Amino acid sequence: MRKLKHYLRLTSVFFLALLVSNGASAADLSGADTAWILTSTALVLFMTIPGLSLFYAGLVRVKNVLSVLMQCFAVTCLMSLVWFAVGYTIAFGSDGVEQGPFIGDFGNVFFASMSMDTLNGSIPASLFATFQMTFAIITPALIVGAFAERMRFSAMLLFSTIWLIFVYAPVCHWVWGGGWLGAMGLQDFAGGTVVHITAGVAALVAALVIGPRSGFQTVAMPPHNLTITVAGAGMLWVGWFGFNAGSALGATDAAAMAMLVTHLSAACGSLAWMAMEWIRHGKPSVLGIVTGMVAGLGTITPASGSVGPAGAVVIGLSAGIVCYFATQAVKNAFKIDDSLDVFPVHGIGGMLGTLLAGVFCAQNLGIFSGNGFSDGISSMSGQVGVQAIGVVATIAYTAIASWVILKIVNIFVGLRIDGDEENQGLDLVLHDERGYTL
Repeated sequence: MRKLKHYLRLTSVFFLALLVSNGASAADLSGADTAWILTSTALVLFMTIPGLSLFYAGLVRVKNVLSVLMQCFAVTCLMSLVWFAVGYTIAFGSDGVEQGPFIGDFGNVFFASMSMDTLNGSIPASLFATFQMTFAIITPALIVGAFAERMRFSAMLLFSTIWLIFVYAPVCHWVWGGGWLGAMGLQDFAGGTVVHITAGVAALVAALVIGPRSGFQTVAMPPHNLTITVAGAGMLWVGWFGFNAGSALGATDAAAMAMLVTHLSAACGSLAWMAMEWIRHGKPSVLGIVTGMVAGLGTITPASGSVGPAGAVVIGLSAGIVCYFATQAVKNAFKIDDSLDVFPVHGIGGMLGTLLAGVFCAQNLGIFSGNGFSDGISSMSGQVGVQAIGVVATIAYTAIASWVILKIVNIFVGLRIDGDEENQGLDLVLHDERGYTL
């Protein structure tokens, strides 16, 4: 009888411990946060395929439409595997382990320390890694627009792989993975430095190293299908809600505010760019209004977690105007063939937004303040100084590393197709297919 009571007592303790353990696990894992980040992950992937793919495809000439679609699709596949293999561990290291200032530890190679039960905050670590994977996909995909219509497909794949490992992942660690810029208090909620400045600067370097398209500034190169571009732009706008609001990593008030300011900035960027064209050229263009939207979205990205609605309106209007003039300067004054305006829109927009995040997250600006979502320094000048350090460091490192990577790739596979192949178009030369058969 005593033995039976003893076994019953042990059994009771076991099941009680099991219930307490399960209760604690359930308390740590938030179903609402998990559901929102699952949705956000799908939205960010939707930005690349089909959003960015269609946006870029409509902007190139008809003989290169498939090549751009192919590049974006292939980047999505390849960067996913690179992120799984080494990218994530360089950026974030082992979950729950304190990281160094420059790169993460290598305890998560092939997601080695990740299991179904591993949490990152209130969401599964596997979900956090997948959400961040979609950022690692779209960033090198943005660079595709700079060398569209003239880069070898093999060179693009090799460059993107090396660039993700040696540029994107380390900068990601600096800002979001426990690195030195994050420790300084840099405000970059969703990727002004990590995504837009790195992509924009790499795009500018690539355009300079590869050189302009044959006939640049002497032969008209209008977009072949703006209808496709507008469709892609709409997908980017919708997907960007996952990009920015998802970066709150939960179904929170910060996510709701990030979504609101993202939308306001996009609308203001569109109208500002449209107005500039209307004033300067007498007519507003469809290409202008959708490009202004992208500028507004890219510029609000770093500030979307630390500014309020009024600040977002100012940021969006500034983005439309500043990025418009930057686009004119790159092509006309500096004569750089950044084919689809990656640097003036994403690079300049990322710089502007990162600096303005320091201005509008200050607590003493009334309706322009961050409404309590900023964790940065209350002094505006101090925060802007931190933001400027982040901008300069990201520009310098990205420019040098991208130049080196491009030179290495050129040695092994050659960066550019020859003149005759360029005249035929990449669709036929590289893929033996045509975008349209009618």
